[in-house]
Amino acid sequence: MDFVLKLLNDEVRRVEEQFREDLASRVPLIRKVGEYVLASGGKRVRPMILLLSARLAGYQGDAHIGLASVVEFIHTATLLHDDVVDSAVLRRGQDSANAVWGNEASVLVGDFLFAKSFSIMVRAGNLDILKTLSDATTQMAEGEVLQLISTSDVELDEERYIEVVQNKTAVLLSAASRCGAILGDCSSTEEEALAAYGMDLGIAFQFMDDALDYVADQSKFGKECGHDLLEGKVTLPLIHTLVHCTAEERKRVAAIIEQEVLPNEDLQYVISLIHSYDGIGYTRDRAKALVESAKSQLAVFAECPAKEAMNRLADYVVSRNH
Repeated sequence: MDFVLKLLNDEVRRVEEQFREDLASRVPLIRKVGEYVLASGGKRVRPMILLLSARLAGYQGDAHIGLASVVEFIHTATLLHDDVVDSAVLRRGQDSANAVWGNEASVLVGDFLFAKSFSIMVRAGNLDILKTLSDATTQMAEGEVLQLISTSDVELDEERYIEVVQNKTAVLLSAASRCGAILGDCSSTEEEALAAYGMDLGIAFQFMDDALDYVADQSKFGKECGHDLLEGKVTLPLIHTLVHCTAEERKRVAAIIEQEVLPNEDLQYVISLIHSYDGIGYTRDRAKALVESAKSQLAVFAECPAKEAMNRLADYVVSRNH
């Protein structure tokens, strides 16, 4: 990750400056909430993917800076809305925005960030980029609803879960890499390769989040162990476990996740079951395979520092512990 940050140092700094400029509003609360969330330790993976893709595509202009800000704004808006839907109190190890300012402010500032994103995109004047990001935003909303209707569903299988992940999480990374290709006027083959890189990496990123949720230290990961289960989210480690466990164990898990309040002993039972059927190992292996697939998508491009950085960024996804 150090190589990536060193390569992009100046551009990432300019994107951070763009964040502050784009948060300009006559309403002080908007800037306050927006800066609070944007400064809360996000990894900036999505902006970095766009910046690297544009560089790999040979882009020489400045539009990638504003668009990198846009993809992070879209991501931040979804985080604000997610935390309200999930009744979250922590985000990246600190109080979530809705815990500090309330649900109403979080939803409305999220709306502002979405609206501002489209305003910036329209100013950029590229219809292909506008279509890419607007389509991605639509899919993300569909993904949120898909996840909502899958809550506490022990019948959720891996194929359907990947559909949720593609729509809710991976599509924005794919759009970010596609935007870099569009800016660089890539061939259709190169554009699709970069979009596929982002999609594979996005699914892998979510799978690693799924695994870390059951093993990570709260002080590093920013939320308590088993948080997804507390919210009734059936993720890949549990899906794998439910496929391989006994009928009696599956029945008990189904009863546990349907409860309004999850006692610690029940939470620990499910976590223990996931470990005993190696749900964590399976999820990590699936993420590693997707990272290798993402890296293979870049074969159509010549070797260069940007390509090396994109490979290293992919490796970082499966090596991180928070």
